[in-house]
Amino acid sequence: MIRLLAIPGVLLVVFTLWDAFETIVLPRRVSPRRWRVSRVYYIVAWNAWSSAVRRMRSGEQRENFLAFFGPASLILLTTIWAACLIAGFAIVHLAFGSRFITNTGSGLGFDLYFSGTTFFGGGDAGGTAARVITIIEAATGLGFLALMISYLPVLYTAFSRREVSISLLDSRAGSPPTAGAILSRYDPAHSLGDVNAFLIDWERWCAELLESHMSYPLLAYFRSQHDRQSWVAALTAILDTTALMVACLDDARGTQALLTFAMARHAAIDLEHIFGGPVTESPIRILFDDVPAVELLLDMWYTPEADRRPVRRRLKALRATYEPLMWRIGRRLLMPLPPWFPPADAEADWEAELAQG
Repeated sequence: MIRLLAIPGVLLVVFTLWDAFETIVLPRRVSPRRWRVSRVYYIVAWNAWSSAVRRMRSGEQRENFLAFFGPASLILLTTIWAACLIAGFAIVHLAFGSRFITNTGSGLGFDLYFSGTTFFGGGDAGGTAARVITIIEAATGLGFLALMISYLPVLYTAFSRREVSISLLDSRAGSPPTAGAILSRYDPAHSLGDVNAFLIDWERWCAELLESHMSYPLLAYFRSQHDRQSWVAALTAILDTTALMVACLDDARGTQALLTFAMARHAAIDLEHIFGGPVTESPIRILFDDVPAVELLLDMWYTPEADRRPVRRRLKALRATYEPLMWRIGRRLLMPLPPWFPPADAEADWEAELAQG
């Protein structure tokens, strides 16, 4: 009967390995089962971390504290997985009688010690069954450690690719990035270049963001280098920009603005399923009748004397398809959405650094 204890031990090992496989190896979204170790861990850890952040008064202190969560959570999750594997194999060793060559102890405590040394490359047992278990555990530990080590370059490469484009957006859209800044700098009179080329680059960025954050959800918790930048703000700014451009067209089919908007909205929909919070409504970030800057933008991108009521109706309908999604993601991750227009005295990060230098 004592060997029946091996069943929960084996289940714990298999359960942990499968969770690590789904989190690290499987390149697709995993169904959010409630009993997944990593899912429960991130819910509990992020709720505790974000609750502590909300009590801080200094914005800089908050951002610095939040920046530690992504890397620290990965280390702690790896530790939890390793502890579960060691505990599972310890239960299996206990079920088969703890037959070790160096018979200096017995019981679950000694089995945990022996399992830990075996998992990280040591340990020797007596008896056929105990030796088989030891070999399996040593191989599992070696494979697990190799998997985690190989996971880090993939994760940080995806993070770096995301941040390069966000850094480039600073000079084109300000800090935080806004649709008003983008459209003002790419308007026909003061163009930085072909606006379609800009939108093509960001269509690809949205696709890469969707693929990387669906495959490796941990990336969403990695913060940008500067406090006023984030992947949430960048995605929102691109959605705002393309929504206004599409609204200004009577027939947007086949335009690059519509293609980029579609890709960005696709990313918003799928990522909201993972990172969205319980907030059901989003505040209005802009009242178009009260902001003269909107009229100036419409003068640049639309015929000044034309009736703008259809434009406003189309823009309102487009905003309703993505703003609530981005608001829920932002609230969940403590990444505020950018305004539509930068404040009058706003400086981009590169301008602030130039002034300080």
